[in-house]
Amino acid sequence: MTQRQHQSHQSQESQSQGAQSQGAQSRSARAPETSARQDAGATRPMVVVDDVRRSFGTGPQAVHALRGVSFEVRRGELTALKGRSGSGKTTLLNLVGGLDAPTGGSITLDGTDLADLDEEGRLALRRDRIGFVFQSFGLIPALTAAENVGVPMRLRKIAAKQREERARTLLALVGLSDHTEQRPGELSGGQQQRVAVARALANEPDLIIADEPTGQLDSDTGRQIMRLLRAVVRSEGVTALVATHDPALMELADRVVELRDGRIVEVEAETGAEAEGAEPGVESEVSEAPEASEA
Repeated sequence: MTQRQHQSHQSQESQSQGAQSQGAQSRSARAPETSARQDAGATRPMVVVDDVRRSFGTGPQAVHALRGVSFEVRRGELTALKGRSGSGKTTLLNLVGGLDAPTGGSITLDGTDLADLDEEGRLALRRDRIGFVFQSFGLIPALTAAENVGVPMRLRKIAAKQREERARTLLALVGLSDHTEQRPGELSGGQQQRVAVARALANEPDLIIADEPTGQLDSDTGRQIMRLLRAVVRSEGVTALVATHDPALMELADRVVELRDGRIVEVEAETGAEAEGAEPGVESEVSEAPEASEA
């Protein structure tokens, strides 16, 4: 192990310890099959994208959104997809998330080739193993924060009492323990995105996919959300793939994959100063973030 890797490893241990009191309840609820899956593939990349192509239409008018994209998302890390609008970021996230199928190439999630799954299998993948965070928050206006977090669990037919307990635990994890009964219209943009992060964690996913999660937030609030995502990745032991065009947020990622015109032009590892230094745990993130308490 190189000195840089050793420092990163120590940082991850420090982050997990910092989040222990908020994250312990959530981790203790992990399903046995999830733990077994993690043990079995501890050294395997969470996502492998191999020569992926995606075209829309045929003939001379075809639009080639992705042109032979290959990269890996390492387990337990936050990988950022960098690129301007139209570079292929959202198309790639849709493919990794099983929302669309590539024209060519392959995508595997924790060893499972997505091409081997039928529609029911893809639905189960999205429901059970992937958490999504959207730019527009995607909350249901008529539901409270806790009820919104509980939606993915309802789809898995988890008992109401268990849903309520986990929703409250997750909202506490993201700094919203005092806002469980408020509806989206009563929350600020940053608070709504915190609810969305909690909802993404509801079914204890292996992977969180976030498409421009800070796109509708001011720069300070956006940075808080990105730091929260990073801390949650550490405390909950999940992996995250986040699309962003904001250079200031990329320094919070473990790796940055840059897309340009449907091709990868650069992969940067351990990008910013914060990737090397000790990262605050979830407790620090929520206590320092004004959006956690202000409407």
